[in-house]
Amino acid sequence: MLNRSGSTAVLVVAMLFVVVTALADGPVVDKIYDPYVQPLERELEYRFIAQNDDNDSLDGVQIHRLGFGLSWSDRWSTELYVIGARTNNSSLSAEAYELEAKWQMTEQGEYWADWGLLFELEAERGDVWEYATTLLISKEWGRWVTTANAGLIYEWGGDIDNEWETILSLQGRYRLSRSFEPAFEFYSGEDAKGLGPVFVGDIRTGGKTKLRWEVGVIFGLDSDSADQTYRGLLEFEF
Repeated sequence: MLNRSGSTAVLVVAMLFVVVTALADGPVVDKIYDPYVQPLERELEYRFIAQNDDNDSLDGVQIHRLGFGLSWSDRWSTELYVIGARTNNSSLSAEAYELEAKWQMTEQGEYWADWGLLFELEAERGDVWEYATTLLISKEWGRWVTTANAGLIYEWGGDIDNEWETILSLQGRYRLSRSFEPAFEFYSGEDAKGLGPVFVGDIRTGGKTKLRWEVGVIFGLDSDSADQTYRGLLEFEF
């Protein structure tokens, strides 16, 4: 468990790492993870991104994820995904499988920020593998909640160049109500930088079950990024 000085040191190192290291390529817009684990919870999750751009190589790209997850304790949870992809030149097909595990490192409110780690292993068609470790940081400021995901990624196998990458995602969310929370998100990668509005909320469906939804559009900030990337999420927790 981190003490205050340890938490500060980790944050400084993480931010410096993001600044001085080459940033990840490919689509970076996706779900931004909080560091929390709910004990004895199960979930079904679907999320997608869809790109719109004048460049044919970026236009029409879609990524779909369908996952099932459960928490093993009040500190650990895991989730398994099937990942599908579609372009203007190809129909939707399963392209990869991913296993992720989240570790809630600190109790909520225990320190000046809440901390967690996300571990992901993805197996793609063509014998391509990807492993990622992501630092999850969340801080409340009254009705505002800020969340940062800083990830280190390694890709290897197949006919790709083995390489290290990093990725940074930031979210500022205003807790207007449980069912509707406006937010802004920022993403940065070697070939993708974007900023845009996102809306999220929880809908109670009875008992301990709820439906979480997220929808937004991220606008590209340079010529290498898609003009618009639409993202959405539906998550049923039970």
